[in-house]
Amino acid sequence: MSSVQDMGRWEYLSQGVPISGAMDRLAARIANLAVGNLGNEAVIEFTYGHAAFQTNQPALLAYSGGGAILKVGSGMLPADRPLFVPSGTTIRLINDAHGCRSYLAVAGGWDVPEVLGSRSTYITAAIGGYQGRLLRNGDALEARRELTDIAVELYRRLEGQIINYPKWAIARPLLLPKDRHTVRVVPAHEFTWFGGKSVVDFLSAPYTVSTACNRMGYQLNGPPIQRFVDRELLSTAVAPGTIQVTGDGNLIVLMADCQTSGGYPRIAQVAAVDMPLCAQLKPGDTIYFREISRAEAEKLYIRQADQLNKLAAALAADLPVAFK
Repeated sequence: MSSVQDMGRWEYLSQGVPISGAMDRLAARIANLAVGNLGNEAVIEFTYGHAAFQTNQPALLAYSGGGAILKVGSGMLPADRPLFVPSGTTIRLINDAHGCRSYLAVAGGWDVPEVLGSRSTYITAAIGGYQGRLLRNGDALEARRELTDIAVELYRRLEGQIINYPKWAIARPLLLPKDRHTVRVVPAHEFTWFGGKSVVDFLSAPYTVSTACNRMGYQLNGPPIQRFVDRELLSTAVAPGTIQVTGDGNLIVLMADCQTSGGYPRIAQVAAVDMPLCAQLKPGDTIYFREISRAEAEKLYIRQADQLNKLAAALAADLPVAFK
């Protein structure tokens, strides 16, 4: 399953339009950064591997994420760095067991129309992306021609008759949490509706991603969560990362294409810094939840954003050095 995504449409939540956008925004930003793009340029999101495409002109590409590796013939293309690819090159995506989503950026970004301020595909409403749908065999996408100075310089230094790339790469693992099985959460509005053993289980027991998982959300298998307060909830605001508790006590983690309001009580909100970890979860993967404060969640997110900004600044400043 492949679609065009950017960082999403954030201005229309009050009208019921989901954010959508890349599930793993960190990987999408790194792919864009590697080719000199601004962070919000459109990328292709590949869910699992087993896809192939051919370049019909020379291109500066980069890919990032945990869902696939790229190959040309029997040779693997390295991730998290710019790749000059000549015209007529066939590239295959091979599934990588470490995750389920990868992102392909091209210098300038993929050229699809903006809809409501975003190029992201929202399948349910058939808007955005490439004709409002998933990509399929025979589709042809072009790159936008508005290149940053960094993208122009990267292309100039790498172009030639063969595939070429630098020795350096963006260290994506350093931007990810060290513990890939623990998801940090902040208590949500209805957290106090649950008590006793249920809260202990929520913050200590393993939960497994079920087969009921997609871009809207993941249903988890694990100890059922019981309400401590017998109340009903009118539909209220939700967002990617909201963890809802269904009527039978199951947990649902909402993801990029989730609705903008819901009627299930909200037990917690995934810290934004750990949403990339959630984006790479597959059916059968097991996670644990750990409570942190809102202040700590904000601090972690700001630190990660600052690291990305410093990487972008360093790439711009040290580009001549990087190619020595």
